[in-house]
Amino acid sequence: MATMTRVALIGALMMTATACQQKAAAPANDAVANADVASTEPLNGTWKADLASVKIDEKPTVVLLKDGIYTCSTCTPPLHVAADGAFHPVADQPYYDSMSKTIVDANTVKTAVRKGDKQISESTAVVSPDGKTLTTSWHQTPVGQPAVSGTTIETRVDPAPAGAHAISGSWKTAKFEGISEEALTVTFNVAGDTLTMQSPAGQSYTAKFGGPEVAIAGDPGGTMVKVERVAPNIIRETNSRGGKVVNVTTTTAGADGKLSI
Repeated sequence: MATMTRVALIGALMMTATACQQKAAAPANDAVANADVASTEPLNGTWKADLASVKIDEKPTVVLLKDGIYTCSTCTPPLHVAADGAFHPVADQPYYDSMSKTIVDANTVKTAVRKGDKQISESTAVVSPDGKTLTTSWHQTPVGQPAVSGTTIETRVDPAPAGAHAISGSWKTAKFEGISEEALTVTFNVAGDTLTMQSPAGQSYTAKFGGPEVAIAGDPGGTMVKVERVAPNIIRETNSRGGKVVNVTTTTAGADGKLSI
């Protein structure tokens, strides 16, 4: 799952939905700028994502909870963990290394993840009585960063297999609600050939347009970023981990004083 202001909310929403922390969260569109936007640099200023205008374009998440085992076949890499309430090691995940799944009842599952001995996220996923909607309330407390929380609403695409928990099946994100202010806000400052990004959620970087990639400070997953200036009002950010591109975002500052991502 990845910031509604790319870095800030990609980090925040990584801990959302059916505890598949690798599913990329949809970026926000039409983020509204503060009045301090500099006219000479259309990207400069502090911007806040508008949840009402989020456009979501992602493949459904496919999960199965049956016979005490939780599996997410569409996670990268696929996730397979016992749903017995205990923490179990999980390999090859940039933001956590152990996970617990607890079956509360026929429609509810709780999830928690840790990095080392520090719990960094917890969530409760509830399937509606008609089985068509999955509502996940989550709270993230990454090391050295402000806590963020919110709710992810998903709609069913495919039914749960016979004998499986109601959370099983295929789900597609419909919308986000109640996201913490820190996860929705980002500040850009362009000075010459250099872009600085800062987020109240704890991430920041300073990189030269067309220069080498740099580390995103405050990102526990070790994400790197490379920036390009496509046009005076357009930038492109390429995120990578371990030398592999994980996200590419193009941001455009419109004449109406809004960002389109």
